[in-house]
Amino acid sequence: MRKAQAKKLPLAPDPKFNDKNVTRFVNCLMWGGNKTVVLSAFYDALDKVTKMAGEEGYEVWKRALTNVTPAVEVRSRRIGGATFQIPTEVRPDRKISLSMKWLIRFSRERNGKTIADKLANEIVAAAKGEGGAFKKKEDTHRMAEANKAFAHFRV
Repeated sequence: MRKAQAKKLPLAPDPKFNDKNVTRFVNCLMWGGNKTVVLSAFYDALDKVTKMAGEEGYEVWKRALTNVTPAVEVRSRRIGGATFQIPTEVRPDRKISLSMKWLIRFSRERNGKTIADKLANEIVAAAKGEGGAFKKKEDTHRMAEANKAFAHFRV
């Protein structure tokens, strides 16, 4: 690589929980660029999770994130004219990114009136080990297990 790697900008922790992962999640959730609107929607979702689950919404959200965090994924690699799906471990930073993106993506696809409703339902489902994001993690692990024979091609 000719260029130096770009420096990571430091993230400011969110005002309510003082957690950088919340800021990161809200940044992924944001579409229009209005962070305060998205932050309030996220906090509303956590309040709804508290009512649904009967425990602290922030703790349920953290459990949901750990439940949908993948350990392995498959990467395509072309070897001798054939493309193989090679199982590889996921970097720690990418693990968090994938779990957040999956939670957001599958919450957007859910039925509900507002994004807070959709997000709350997906968070509760993921914390229980259900829902689209959890299924995506299971499918990813199953694909890696099925292609375990090609692990020796790993770079």
